Amino acid sequence: MKKIHIILAAIFFIATSCSSVKVTTDLDQAADFTKYQTVSFLGWQEDIVKVINEFDQERIRNSLKAEMEKRNLKLVDDNGDMVLSTFLVSEQKTSITAYSNYYGGVGRGYGRGRRYGGGWGGGHASTTYSESDYVQGTMVIDIFDQQSKDLVWQGVGVGTIKEKPEKREKSLPKAIAAILKDFPIAPVKK
Repeated sequence: MKKIHIILAAIFFIATSCSSVKVTTDLDQAADFTKYQTVSFLGWQEDIVKVINEFDQERIRNSLKAEMEKRNLKLVDDNGDMVLSTFLVSEQKTSITAYSNYYGGVGRGYGRGRRYGGGWGGGHASTTYSESDYVQGTMVIDIFDQQSKDLVWQGVGVGTIKEKPEKREKSLPKAIAAILKDFPIAPVKK
């Protein structure tokens, strides 16, 4: 069971809409992003086969390549101006939801001394709890300067993993686009 959750880490938030992906980014303010024209893929973390399967590795790589190409950056095998690295993590979580309803309480009627007016009547309330298990995934995209080996940009996306593989094909590019949305080299408008 744990292996299934780990396999889904790369797909983590991906099957949900991009609005459910929480993204944070950071960059080296001194880095000159105008000098970058090529990017090479550093590879996967050491235990990637425990985290995602080959199909999802290819989906991620293709989505990253497409996002770089939108920015007129060419993905090369080696010695790119920038080096891109990804890191994936998943964690089992439980969500608890409570719903309370309340009925009754206020009414009109006769009070003391046969006077008519407001008063309190009986009422009741109930609360229903529900729990649901889900897997939260995190994808970290690090981009390094090839010459200096310094980290120049980092994007982190966190979201819920959906288990249906057929949804990953469409949602993976959206999630990666959300992570790279604030990358300093903007997509070129055609």
